[in-house]
Amino acid sequence: MEIQENFVNKVAASGLITLNLEEYLNQGERVVYDIKDNLFHGLMLREKDFREFIKTHDWTVYNGKNVAITCSADAIVPTWAYMLLANKMKPYANEVVFGSLETLDAILFTKALAKIDLNSFAGERVVVKGCADIYLPVSAYVEITNLLTPVVKSIMYGEPCSTVPIYKRKD
Repeated sequence: MEIQENFVNKVAASGLITLNLEEYLNQGERVVYDIKDNLFHGLMLREKDFREFIKTHDWTVYNGKNVAITCSADAIVPTWAYMLLANKMKPYANEVVFGSLETLDAILFTKALAKIDLNSFAGERVVVKGCADIYLPVSAYVEITNLLTPVVKSIMYGEPCSTVPIYKRKD
C-alpha cells in the first residue's frame, strides 16, 4: 500500500499579505535629554546660564540620534528653553521631540508609516504581524489600522496561521 502525501500550504494559498511593523522601526539610537540638569538648584532655569550652556555645549553628540527632550524635575520651564534645545539639536539629530521615549517611538512610527504606499494594499486581506521580536508601541498598531482601514478588504492581527479579525469591509 503506497501512501501519497500531498501537502497544501493553505496559508500561502490564502492570498494574505503580512505587514511586519518591525520593518518600519527606525534603528537610530534613542536618547533622552533631561533639562533638569540645566536647572539652578533643580528648581528654576536661569536664562543667562542656560544661554551660555547653549553656546558652549557640543551638539555633535546628537549626530544621527533620535532625541526626546523632557524635564523630570517638578519645575516650571519656559517653552522657549525647549525651543532653543530643539533648534541646536536638529542640525545633528535625526529626530527631536518633546516627551518621553514612548512619545519619540510613536512619532517615529507615525512618520515611517505615513510613507507607506497604501495603493499596494488596496483591496487586499492584510495581516498585521503580531508577536514581534522587539518592543513595538501600541500606537504603531493603531496608526497602521487607521491608515489601512480605508483601502483594504480586511485587517487581521497575529500570524497568517492564527489571526484575530480587526476589520472587514462590507461590500
